[in-house]
Parts: sequence; C-alpha cells; structure tokens
Amino acid sequence: MSDPTIKIEPLSAEAFAAYGQVIQTEGAQHYPINNGMTERYHDLARVELGGVHARPLISIFRGQPYTLPLDIKLVERHPLGSQAFYPLSANPWLVIVAEDEAGRPVRLRAFRPSPGQGVNIAMNTWHGVLTPLDHSGDFLVVDRGGEGNNLEEHHFETPVRIAL
Repeated sequence: MSDPTIKIEPLSAEAFAAYGQVIQTEGAQHYPINNGMTERYHDLARVELGGVHARPLISIFRGQPYTLPLDIKLVERHPLGSQAFYPLSANPWLVIVAEDEAGRPVRLRAFRPSPGQGVNIAMNTWHGVLTPLDHSGDFLVVDRGGEGNNLEEHHFETPVRIAL
C-alpha cells in the first residue's frame, strides 16, 4: 500500500465499475407497469451466486455509526457471491473497496454514495464492513446463502485511515 490515508471520493458508476455496480435509478432502464401506476427500474445489479446449493438472501442490516477520520483494521470478501447494499434512509455512509494482489487487498478506495445510491459488490471483491456515518442506518442487503464458506477476512497490520 503506497499511501496509508485514503481520501473519500463521490460514488459514480464509472469509478466503481471495477468493484461491482452502483444501484440507482438515474440513467437506469425503466418502463411502466401496473397499468402505468408504477415505474420499474429494471436489472440494476448483477447478483452472483456460486457454490453448492446457492440461494439469494434478502436481509436488513442495521449498522451502528462510525465517525471520521476512520481507521480500517479489517476488510472482507465473499468468494461465492456478490453482496448488494441499498440504504433505507438518506443518512450518509461509505463504501470501502480494494483490489486484490496475490490474495491480499491493495489500493483501497473509499466512496461516499449520494442519497438514493446503493452498491452491488462483485463476488470475491475485498470491501470494508457496513459503514454508516454519524447515525445508525438500515440497509436492504441481497447476498448469498447456501453451503460453503463465503467469508474471507483480512486484518491489516497497520490500519488504513479514511479521511475527508
């Protein structure tokens, strides 16, 4: 890791593309359903399910707030499935991701979603834990259930600092 302090970036589909997809209605394919009373924003993320007897899970995670600056001691990845997070409020939060180099997370990035943005973190992508800022937050989460170990953690010897 070259710089132990990571600056927070705004979340965009282009900046996040190497790690998964941004879930948002802006720019998404959509069409009316239910006799024109509902607009369907279609296929916003690629849910990935691998391994034996895989099945999608829909959960609500309630995360406790963090404050900045924040020292990251742990990242994780899910080798058998993607993991989508969509906030159920407009409270601020962070998405922390990293590239993989020989099985280790490197070149961490921190993104701050705008209200109405979620993410789908691609299968086997290093990422930080759920990180609401200032207030607790509820998130709709879609990920993988089924047989097999779908969690790998990496603990940093020296924490990585996230700052504005």
